[in-house]
Parts: sequence; structure tokens; C-alpha cells
Amino acid sequence: MSTADDVLRRHGPPPWFDDAKLGIFVHWGLYSVPAWAPVRAEPGVHVSAEAMKRGENAYAEWYENSLRIAGSPTAVHHAETYGDAPYSAFRAPFESMLERWDPAPWAELFAAAGAGYVVLTTKHHDGYLLWPSSVPNPHVDGWQSRRDVVGDLGDAVRARGLRYGLYYSGGLDWTFEPGPIDSPQGFLTTIPTSPDYCEYVDAQVRELIDRFRPSVLWNDIAWPTADGLSQLLVDYLTAVPDGTVNDRFGVRNEKVAYERHYRSDFATPEYTSFDDVKRFKWETCRGIGSSFGYNRAETDEHHLAVDDLITGFVDIVAKGGNLLLNVGPTGDGDIPELQASRLRALGAWLEVNREAIVGTRPWTRPADGDLRFTQAGGALYAIVCASPPSGSTVTIPDVPDLGPVELLGHGPVASTRRDGGVVVEWPAVAAAPAHALRIGRRAVGV
Repeated sequence: MSTADDVLRRHGPPPWFDDAKLGIFVHWGLYSVPAWAPVRAEPGVHVSAEAMKRGENAYAEWYENSLRIAGSPTAVHHAETYGDAPYSAFRAPFESMLERWDPAPWAELFAAAGAGYVVLTTKHHDGYLLWPSSVPNPHVDGWQSRRDVVGDLGDAVRARGLRYGLYYSGGLDWTFEPGPIDSPQGFLTTIPTSPDYCEYVDAQVRELIDRFRPSVLWNDIAWPTADGLSQLLVDYLTAVPDGTVNDRFGVRNEKVAYERHYRSDFATPEYTSFDDVKRFKWETCRGIGSSFGYNRAETDEHHLAVDDLITGFVDIVAKGGNLLLNVGPTGDGDIPELQASRLRALGAWLEVNREAIVGTRPWTRPADGDLRFTQAGGALYAIVCASPPSGSTVTIPDVPDLGPVELLGHGPVASTRRDGGVVVEWPAVAAAPAHALRIGRRAVGV
């Protein structure tokens, strides 16, 4: 008889997950009402210990923690804007908004962006639940939405042919361990490990599995105990045979950064790509701006430019990764135009170049200068992360002679073999952040 650990060691990411390439992360909760954090000039740069001590956290979803750090930018902003109102005061306007919230426009936008799956934060670090759970919080009465946000968004997403995954903060819950976290060590010392918390999170995740059958089980930070964890994950994979598990179910110091933990199917770096293809599946998550939760202080300059979003996505896919691109809806239930416009632009690019991205795998080398490579069905895709002028030539070095060359969205292009590579005569086409060339013919249905 195999143990639960043996089952997990043999498990890997299902083909649909490797094929999808693009997921949409949704950070939404009470923190979306104040929607504020100090703006970070360089997204994804790790905060120094001194900055943490001062509460200079650019993640708006950490509003409650930053508020508890005396003199922090968030504490000052809160006092000026809301006086001495507690964080819990944001619950009433959020739940009032939920009565009129419509998930359909979100799902339509995510589908238009070309995403293959969506992952919703069901419980973030503040402990507030986005579904009416039968497992009540023992410390804060009714700390959950009356509306079933998890179920309603899931129905809308799945109706448009997308997979649906669920995020759960197992490693932090400020209703059990309030912190504040003001040092790197605080990430570990503030993880609740009491028996009542271990029972609480196990019961809630099991409820999420039973009720919503998520295609992705995405835990954050860590898991409070190893006891029963492997069996929980095996039970999930039994209930959802084509489900997949991320790498943040490590217990305290078990997780090795950017490596696949044996209890997981894929690694989850943030705001990161790599120099080469990895031996494990990975998914990088990032906001379109510097925050995951909506930050009203961010302007256009703090959001990814469309060109950078598209070329960054291409680079991730060429190296075997997925992009879990975050949106942070407002406290009014809307996706800000600064985010929505970028999703639409990405979707428009994918509509033309989808076959060079979705369902592909890395080639023998991922990159060469401005070129990124993928392959599928016997065809090679060379994606030019630039916009060559009409009449110029593009050289693709060291590629096999697979057959004719076609520019996706345009058609066949003139090319010649030279010195073991291909020289393409660039046609008159509209400028774009990236252009995909297919070398050879892709097998039908692949």
C-alpha cells in the first residue's frame, strides 16, 4: 500500500496546466475598500528589513498588518482618512457592494485576455472569507461574506470554458495571530500553529474542495502542521483527479525557494523569470502594478507597459513557465481600466499568436537575443520580441530545416537557409511588441 507521501512524489502538473500558460489571479477583499499602500518604484523588489520595520509594504492587501505598525505610511494615511476606525469597519461597505456585484464582466474580461484558468483569493491573511463557510471563525463572529463570492465567480468563469482555482492563506491568519509582521522573521513566528487553527484550516480547505472542486489548490506562505497534510492533498487529488497543487504547503522551513517541494506540482516565484528552462514546472505570479490588492495610489507609470507585459509573458513561456497575472478589483466591484486595458491588449496579441504559446513546450534553447523559442506538433516557433522594419531581414541562427516559414497573422514569408539557420525577409506588417514565426508545419490537433 502506497503512503500519501509516495502518491504525492509521483504526482505532477496535469497537461492542461502546462498547456494553459496564462492564469488570472484575483486579490479581492476588505482591503479593497481602503485600497492603499505606499507605492514601490520597482515592482517585485524584496523589501529590506528596515523597510519592513517602518511598515513600508507596497502590497495593499497587507493593509491591516501595515496599519498595526505605529508610524507606518499606512497608519498615517488611515488616521488622516478614516480617523480611528478599525479595519473591521471596511466590512459593511464591502458586503453592501456584494449585493449588486456581477461576476459576469470579470469572467468575460478574463476569457478575452486569453487566460486558461482563474485563481481567486478565498481567504487572505486578514482571515476574512469570501464564501459563507460552515466552519466559523472562533475569534471574530461572522468573519465571512454572506454572498458566495467563491461559487458565483466559479460559475461565471467555468461557463466561459476556463478552469477555476482557489487561493487560501494557510500560513497567516491575523484573527489567530495578529502580529504585526515587521521583520523577515515575523513571517515564520506569526504562522499560527495552535491545534484549533490546524483543525480550522483543514476543515475549511476540505469544505472548499467538497463544494467547489478547484482545478488548482493554491496555498500561501506555509501550512501550520505536517500532521495530516499529505493525506489532505491526496484526498484533494482523489476528488479532483486533474487538479494541481502549488509549492506553498511547506511547513515552516521546509520550502526551498523556487524549487518543487515533494508535496507540490509546481513552484511559485513572484515577479520573477529565469535565465533558462527549469527541470520543474513553475508559475510566476505578479501584479500588473506593484501590488496584488488594488492600490488607488498607483498611476499608469506604476503599471506594466503593454509591450513589457507581452514580451515578459513570452519569455516566461519559452522557459517553461506559466504567468499568473493578478488583477485587484476595487471595493466597488470593478476592475480598474488601468488593469483591464492591459488584459485586453494581451488578449488581442494572443488572438493572433496563440498557437506559438498555448499548448507549447520549451525548445532545446529558450532564447537567442530578441528571439524566444517554443515548439509543438513538430513545428518550431521563433518569437521576435521586437518589431523589425518592413524590408529588413531577421536571422534565426542554428535551427533545423523543418520546412516553410510563416508569420502568424500574416501568412508565408520569404526565407532562405544560411549557415545552419534561417534568414527571413520581413514583410510589411503593423508594429507589435512581438511577432511569432512558425518554422515547419504543426501536426493537426497538436
